[in-house]
Amino acid sequence: MSALVLLHGLGANGRVWDAWPQPRFAPDLPGHGSAATLPSYTFGSMAAAVAETLPVRRAVVIVGHSLGGVIALELASGRYGVEVDRVVAVGVKVTWTEDDLGRAAALAQKPIAWFDTREDAAARFLKVSGLQGLADPSDPVVEHGLAEVDGRWRLAMDPGTFGVGAPDMPKLIAECKADLVLARGEGDPMNTDEELRALHDQVVVYPGLGHNAHVQDAGLLSTR
Repeated sequence: MSALVLLHGLGANGRVWDAWPQPRFAPDLPGHGSAATLPSYTFGSMAAAVAETLPVRRAVVIVGHSLGGVIALELASGRYGVEVDRVVAVGVKVTWTEDDLGRAAALAQKPIAWFDTREDAAARFLKVSGLQGLADPSDPVVEHGLAEVDGRWRLAMDPGTFGVGAPDMPKLIAECKADLVLARGEGDPMNTDEELRALHDQVVVYPGLGHNAHVQDAGLLSTR
């Protein structure tokens, strides 16, 4: 039986998968939640760090959301000693403009923002993670995404993670040694059906869902 690994998107953490079925392994990506930071963030360095945390390295199925979907593809290349049977990459942004990259690079250079109240920090976390309206400020995913120091609050994520860059999706797909499904919520503004189908022949669209389709419907994998 395959081991299920769930990889969250940029700004979130492994607790975003709490409603998904067990047994599964849902680590924090580097620079998120309780995971260690990296000197610099690339898809390769993040995949290598995730590989080191995996409890098993054979017969793995990975569901990855957004950034997590790209890390899943990296892991499926075989370069990290992980034997991946299947990848379901949900909500990956596949088209990047110079403006997109410029904004991300600028965010990566910003200093850590501190907040005087948990309420304000939680609001910032929900915005950065894209979970506004989908998670309550008291939810475990929010708690895990915050850090308190001397009565002040910050996001647990390292701002440097914003600088990971744009994935080379054609190359990642060509190198993927696993069965691959590219998936998106019907209302996801980060990609289009046409963009995904231009890259790969196995595309699934989830009706009525958005970018965080995995939060809106924790039964997505069972529908494949």
